[in-house]
Amino acid sequence: MKTGKIAATVLSILAAGILAYAGSAMAQATAPAPKTYKILHIMSYHTPWRWTEWQLEGFKEGLGRVAAEYKVFEMDTKRNSSKEWAERKGREARALIDSWKPDLVYTSDDDAQEYVARHYVDTSLPIVFSGVNKHPKTYGFEGSPNVTGVLEHEHFVESLRLLQAVAPGVKRVVAVFDDAAMWGPVVARMKEKSGQVPGVEIVAWDTIRTYDEYKRKIREYPAKADAIALLGIFNLKDATGKNVPYQDVLKWTAENSTLPDFGYWIDRVHYGTLSAVTVSEREQGLAAGRLARAILVGGKRPSELAMQPTVKGTPVISLARANALGIKVKTGLLLSAEVIDKFEWEKR
Repeated sequence: MKTGKIAATVLSILAAGILAYAGSAMAQATAPAPKTYKILHIMSYHTPWRWTEWQLEGFKEGLGRVAAEYKVFEMDTKRNSSKEWAERKGREARALIDSWKPDLVYTSDDDAQEYVARHYVDTSLPIVFSGVNKHPKTYGFEGSPNVTGVLEHEHFVESLRLLQAVAPGVKRVVAVFDDAAMWGPVVARMKEKSGQVPGVEIVAWDTIRTYDEYKRKIREYPAKADAIALLGIFNLKDATGKNVPYQDVLKWTAENSTLPDFGYWIDRVHYGTLSAVTVSEREQGLAAGRLARAILVGGKRPSELAMQPTVKGTPVISLARANALGIKVKTGLLLSAEVIDKFEWEKR
């Protein structure tokens, strides 16, 4: 009898387990599949370009393990900087939003805000931005319930101090810009902080519109400056009115300028700028992706998430340019920075 009772008990336990497993399997089979979010990335610029691509890669990393379908729209406003082009691409992007109906729009850099995102302020469409130089109120983002994002603030003081360490004796700096509207806030922030580096003066704030004027100015600068803040170089026009590729501008500069220079982005250093404490494109995208996750997964309203800049910068030095300028960089500096030992065009 005892043996029979034990057997019956075992069978009962097995049966219960089988029923529980079957029930669990049925529940899993009937449970709805996880939502696949539709995310539209509208970039102001183009690919291939590290700045735009790494922002998107950072965004995906920040969003994490979330089922997502991505579409990418390139406005291409660096190579085509006319207002007519930007307005046309803005209309195309807005038409894509209205037809595809994404769950969230990720807009990078200022033109995407001007010609796309601002048209959706105070709507139900969540928008997350990155790479924005202008104040959010410029686009009506302040106080909007559906917009948040990441501001791009340059590391001016840090970049200037790095240049001083690489090329001691720098006291007079000329700042170079093209005529893009994005540079206004950059100039304002630089002027506000210029007193934080004692002994250094920005002796000129030059807006340059053509490639020929740029070449002439670069040759004239040694008479009045020790270094160049080489910033706006995308809208320089050739004789036909087309924008000269920034890579060509930097290559010419590296081969013809006798002054050390600095910027804020790592791709510039790859193409010959001497040094930079860079704005990290990956950090910009990563922060934007985390905001998107908080909205889509965490249920946060965009207006609950602060719009603020990333703070992490990376020192980068072009050893190739230093050698060309006859500058001997201290070993300690090289050990504490990312070092570019060849010009980008030499790698091809």
